[in-house]
This record gives sequence, C-alpha cells and structure tokens, in this order.
Amino acid sequence: MSSTALVLIAAFGIALLLFLVMRTKLQAFFALIVVSYIVGLLSGMNTSEILKAVQDGMGGTVGEIAVIIGIGAMFGEVLKVSGGAERLALTLMKKFGEKRVHWALMLTGFIISIPVFLDVAFVILVPILYSMAQRTKKSLLYFGIPLLAGLAVTHSFVPPTPGPIAVASLLEANIGWVILFGLCAGIPAAILAGPVFGRYIAKKIHVKVPEVMLEQMPEQKDEKELPSFGMIVFLVLIPLILILTNTLSTAVLEEGNNVRAVFEFIGNPGVALTITALLTFYLLGTRRGYSKEDLQQIASKALEPAGVIILITGAGGVFGQMLVETGVGDILANAMADLNMPIIVFAFIVAAVVRIAQGSATVSMVTAGSLIHPMIESLGIGGPMLGLLVIAIASGATIASHVNDSGFWMVNRFFGLSEKDTLRSWTMMETIIALVGFVVTLIISLII
Repeated sequence: MSSTALVLIAAFGIALLLFLVMRTKLQAFFALIVVSYIVGLLSGMNTSEILKAVQDGMGGTVGEIAVIIGIGAMFGEVLKVSGGAERLALTLMKKFGEKRVHWALMLTGFIISIPVFLDVAFVILVPILYSMAQRTKKSLLYFGIPLLAGLAVTHSFVPPTPGPIAVASLLEANIGWVILFGLCAGIPAAILAGPVFGRYIAKKIHVKVPEVMLEQMPEQKDEKELPSFGMIVFLVLIPLILILTNTLSTAVLEEGNNVRAVFEFIGNPGVALTITALLTFYLLGTRRGYSKEDLQQIASKALEPAGVIILITGAGGVFGQMLVETGVGDILANAMADLNMPIIVFAFIVAAVVRIAQGSATVSMVTAGSLIHPMIESLGIGGPMLGLLVIAIASGATIASHVNDSGFWMVNRFFGLSEKDTLRSWTMMETIIALVGFVVTLIISLII
C-alpha cells in the first residue's frame, strides 16, 4: 500500500475516533478499540496480525501502568479520606500569611494533586476558598485560580498522576526524567497561571460565593482531627524522591553496581508507590483508628476511576501498535523531517488539536502518544528527550479547556460563573499552563 494511502488511513482513524467520542458519546476505551480494528483492516493487515497487534499493544501498555495507577489511586484516596489535603492547605496558609495566601493555595494544589485526582482535590478544598472569600470580601477567583493552577499543573505534568504516566508508558519514557522535566515546566507555569494571573483576573471579575453551593457543602473537619503537616509532605514526596534517585543512580553509577541495583528496585515507580501506600495505610489508616474493613473499602473505591484510566491507556497502546504495524510511523517521521518540524512541536500540536476538538485531557494525551510512538524508533529518539516529549504532549492536552470539557463545568458550577467568565478565567488559566509548559520543553530540547 502506498505511503499516501497509509497516512490517509491514519488520519481517517483519528477523525473517526473524534467522531465516535464526541458525537456518538461512545466510551473512549471502546472507541479506541473499534478504530484500531478498522485501521488494521483498511491498511491490509490480515486478521491474525490484527489480533496479535491488539494483544501486544494492550499487554505492553497495561503491564507497565496498571500497578502504578492502581496503587497510586489507593494512596491518594487514603490521603483524601484522612483530611491530608485540608491539613496541607491550612498549614501552608498560616505559614505564608494572609497577604501571600494565594501563593500558599497554589503550592497546596501543586503538592496535593500529585496523589489525589484534580476534581476530587478541588471539591475537598473548595470550602476553604469559600471561607477565605467571605472573610476578605475579595473575588473568589483571587483564591480559586491559584489553587486550580497548582492542581492542573501537577495533574498534567508530574507522575504518578495518570496522564503523564499513561503517555510515559506509551512512549517508553523514564518516569524520573518525566518528573524532573514536569517540575521544570510546571513550576513557572503554576506561578504565571496561578498567583500572577489570578490576581489580574480577580480585579476584572468579582465573584461572590454562590449561596446554592454554600448550602450543599459538607461541614469541614475539626483541625485537631487532621493528620500532621510533616507527615503529609513526607508521604507525598517519598515516591518522587525514590524515582528521581533511581534515575540519578542509573546515570551516575555503572551497571552491576550493588547500590545502583538497590535504587533501581526501590526507585521503580510501582515499588516506590507500593512502599508509600503501605506507609500511608499504616500512618493515616491503622494508626488513626481505621479498621481493616474500612481500609479495604477505601482501596476498592479508589480502583473504580483508576480502572477506567488503565483501560483507556491500554486501548491507546493498541491504536499505537496498529500504527506501528502499518508503517505509518516511518512515513510521518520522514514527512516531519522534510518539513523540518521538531517532534516536540508536532507532539504539542497533535495533543492540542485533539484536546480542543473533544475536551478530555486523558484522551488527548493517549491519542497523541499513540500517534507519536511509532515515530520514535524511526527518528532515533531516546533518553531524556522522551521525557520532554511526554511534557510537550501533556502541555498540548491542557490547552483551551472549554464547553466540551467536564473541568470547565466543574469550575463554572462551584464558582457560580457565566460561560463567558469561565472562558476568561479557567480557560485562559489552562492555556497559560499549556503555553508555558510547551515553551519550557522547547527550550530544554534545544539544550540537551
């Protein structure tokens, strides 16, 4: 089959995927599987080749991320139930003081979104935002945008959150490099999109606490009942430190070195999260009076959203494997070389287009990762550059959240905003994060 025909088939596959997800509202996992079968058949693969590609794509991808996302979700759920997010926010606000409370909220979001899903963390912390806005008479956006910026940045850029983990698995990128580059891109993005933009937009849009939402808020826990600040920070940082230590030891120490072997084991993302989860179950669970049955119920509840993300990522791996088998990756790599377009730019554009078209950041990341994966071998990309590609895709998948994204309506509802003001605040904040993240990855790519 000609190169042109294969590229057209790949383009048709992505268009069909968007149609199935957006117009027919087909679940993303099922849509990716259906499109993978169709792309395989149209490209001339026989049935046994298609079935093998499905098996290889699903197994290779899910085998890498299932443990990380599953255990990470349980860790985050225990942290949520114990009141860890509230403790983090309250302590940081006290330390920063009232004049710099918006910086404290950004940092709170940045830290807590590493183990806890963005929407869950936001719902937990929104009563604190309401309390601050009522007490100071300032716009709710003055406090809300910094918190949301911190949450959104680590949710998109810093493993072990599901999005970057999924893309890292698809691209076979080292998680340590992804964490390092995610922090490099995320810190300036959170600052500009959070306290800086939040202060500006709060002067333009004065938002009062919605009375209807205030009535629905559950009572906040007594501060004396919350776990200690030091314990929460310790638990959140353990997996990041172990994973980064593994990456550093691999770069510095020779293969076969016993110290390197130890760090390779405990710094494996799955092992690092297992160690953290065990400590969390004990320190925030058993020691604080939770029974074995309570912890089992908490862990089981956490696996419900995690299972969906694992399956969608696995289906993305199937789609990517199908593109590998058809040879589309080589064709796209050659075309990109002819256009003289850096792969970082291409990855960002693909993720951004899918994000704007269908709304879901996770689906955007998985789709872009699936399309980029077949090109990596052709272009000879490896090492730190793969980590940068993950952040470039995450940046594109964060841009321009609008009416087709559930996050848009979450902010719209909890802040009582009009659609226009949600676009001016939340959508603009997401776009700043995306553009800053992209610019940082592009600069780093020119250096390494």
